[in-house]
Amino acid sequence: MKKHLTVILAVFVSVTFFSCRGGGERPVEPADGITVVFVPKVTGNSFFEVANQGAQEYGARHGFKVDYRGSPVAEVAEQRKIVEDAIKNKIRALSISSLDSTALNEVLKRAKNAGMKITTWDSDVAGDSRYIMISQGTPAQLGRMLVEMGAKSLEKRGKHPVTNPIKYAWHYSQAMVADQNSWRDAGEEYIKTNYPNWENVHPDNYYSFQDPEKALEVGRQILAENPDIDLIILNDSTSLPAQAKVLKELGKTSEDLTITGFSPPNAMREYAKEGIIDRWGLWDCKVQGALATYISYYLASGNQLNVGQMIDIPDVGLVEIMPNTVLDPDAYTAPDSGVILLPKRTEFTLENVDDYDF
Repeated sequence: MKKHLTVILAVFVSVTFFSCRGGGERPVEPADGITVVFVPKVTGNSFFEVANQGAQEYGARHGFKVDYRGSPVAEVAEQRKIVEDAIKNKIRALSISSLDSTALNEVLKRAKNAGMKITTWDSDVAGDSRYIMISQGTPAQLGRMLVEMGAKSLEKRGKHPVTNPIKYAWHYSQAMVADQNSWRDAGEEYIKTNYPNWENVHPDNYYSFQDPEKALEVGRQILAENPDIDLIILNDSTSLPAQAKVLKELGKTSEDLTITGFSPPNAMREYAKEGIIDRWGLWDCKVQGALATYISYYLASGNQLNVGQMIDIPDVGLVEIMPNTVLDPDAYTAPDSGVILLPKRTEFTLENVDDYDF
C-alpha cells in the first residue's frame, strides 16, 4: 500500500509539538461563505496541481471553498491581475505563491488594506504585504539538501565530492523568485565551506522561467556549453523533469551525469526507473496547499495570529507561528507577520519512490 506524506506530516507535527508545548489556539466558529483564492506560480505544473488537490480536499472537509486561479504562463502581470480582481470582488482570503519577491508587494498591500487576509506559500513576498508564509523549510535546510543530494549521487557513480574537482551549475526558474534564489544562495555558501574544490561553470545561473519548452532548450544548452559538467542542480519542479528528458534524448544516465533537485515523485518516477536520476527531493505539497488556504480562511473567520502563538490545525496538529527572520535575518518583523515551517522534507530514490503517490 502506498504511503502518503500527508499522514506522515500530520503525525510528525502533532507528536513534535505536543511533546514540546501546551495546547494551541482553537478557531472561532467557522464563518460561512468564505472563498480562498489560491494562486500558483503557473498552472499545469505537477507541483502546483498537487498543492491545489490538497487545498481542495481540505477545504471540502473543513467548510470553505478554494478558487484555484492561475495562468499557464508564469508571468507576474497575470498574478497581479488575479489579486486586483480579488480586490474588486471583495474576496476575503487569498493565498499566493509569488513569482517575484517584490513585484506584487504594492498590490498585496492594497488588498490587505481592503481587509483581505493574505498568506503566501512556496515563494514569499515582503512580510508587510501578507500575514503568514507557509514555508517548506529554511534556505539553509533546503540549500544543504540540494547540495548533499548531488554529493551522494556523485559519490555513488565513483566521484569523490570532497577531493575531486567537480563542475556544476544551477538551473531553475528566474532571478527574482524568492524561494529558489534563497536556496541557491544558501547552497553556494554550503559548497564554499564543505566542497571548496567545486567549480560553478555558470555563476549567473541558467533560467527557464517555469516554461517546459524553455526548460528543455536550456537543458540542452547547458550540456552543449559544458560537455564535461559533473552536476546540475535543478531547484525547480519544471526544470528537473525537463533536464531528465534531455538526458534521455541523448542516451545519458546517472552514470554519465548527476542531476538532482526538487520535483514531485510522480513526475520523476520513470526517470529513476530508467537510471537517469539517482535521487531528488521535495516536501508534501498537498499539506502545504491545505495549510496555506486554511490559514487564510482562519484569519478571514475573525481569528488573529501572532508570532510565538501555537495553532491547532484540524487533521494536522499543533504548529507554531515563527518570526520571519527564520527565513531571512533582515526580514520585516511585526507581531502579525510570521512563518509556519513544514517539519519534514523527503529524499526520493529508486528504492522508495513507489512508496509515494503525489
